[in-house]
Amino acid sequence: MIDMVNKSYKTAACIGGGVIGGGWVARFLLHGWDVNVYDPAADAQRKLDAVLDNARAALPQLADVAMPREGKLILCDSLEAAVANADWIQESVPERLDIKHMVFAQVQAACTESAIIGSSTSGFKPSQLQENALRPEQIMVAHPFNPVYLLPLVELVPSPANGLGIIEQAKALLTSVGMKPLHVRKEIDAHIADRFLEAVWREGLWMIKDGIATTSEIDDAIRYGFGLRWAQMGLFETYRIAGGEAGMAHFIAQFGPCLEWPWTKLMDVPELTDELIATIAEQSDAQSGHHSIRELERIRDKNLIGIMRVQKDNNWGVGELLNQHDERLKQLG
Repeated sequence: MIDMVNKSYKTAACIGGGVIGGGWVARFLLHGWDVNVYDPAADAQRKLDAVLDNARAALPQLADVAMPREGKLILCDSLEAAVANADWIQESVPERLDIKHMVFAQVQAACTESAIIGSSTSGFKPSQLQENALRPEQIMVAHPFNPVYLLPLVELVPSPANGLGIIEQAKALLTSVGMKPLHVRKEIDAHIADRFLEAVWREGLWMIKDGIATTSEIDDAIRYGFGLRWAQMGLFETYRIAGGEAGMAHFIAQFGPCLEWPWTKLMDVPELTDELIATIAEQSDAQSGHHSIRELERIRDKNLIGIMRVQKDNNWGVGELLNQHDERLKQLG
């Protein structure tokens, strides 16, 4: 197992440098890793620079100790050159299984057998990614959340083909760059977090289609209400408090019967007609179209930093993780 704290030379390869891939580049680069990037898109450099600008301004604000010296960024002309000397290889290409299989075949033909290959996929299971792979045990899901350079959660999803050793190595490596690897023990479509997001998204689509709420009103319901609670206590701990002194059992006894009432439409999917898409787009433009995407990203990052630093002061939730990571950064100094 690689000692990711004391290892003096660390190299990551990122295949794809868009929003998610670029976030991975920033996460590794700002933790002192050298990062090889391969992205054949004509505007890859511009998009990557924009993500790195945001990350350099934001991530150090979460640390109360010095960050490591930034690693070396290398834009590679070929995928093979990018992965040849990499300890960790992160695939962030479009969500098409045929494309991912093609990329994995190229990667495994050129990388070392000791490298870990993580996929940013939000939907595919690791066993699907591993189909016909040269070394299936080398590939697993490492699904992050945007912005990758700030949000620490990464869903680490292995299959039965992955041994315990490589799983533990992956967890240690991701922890070393300030992430919170959530080991998803059983394969499931869309993993854990996106299944919750899909449920809320689906209900939101119905409310817009039925004329009950606009995009702005739905977002207000989240950001002024339960979203604030979820940010620091999640779902079940929030409901434990709602049960009062009697706790979770009392909450379920009190509110459980409502699950039988037809409140939501989670089993139905609204048809995404041109009319519904246009309605959503128009409402979204009215809600925040006066900001550029770059402006919205900076606003998002500042708000996330503020929320996480409050929790850091209380050593709670993500704040406890950040305090632990400060101690790891001290060892690197």
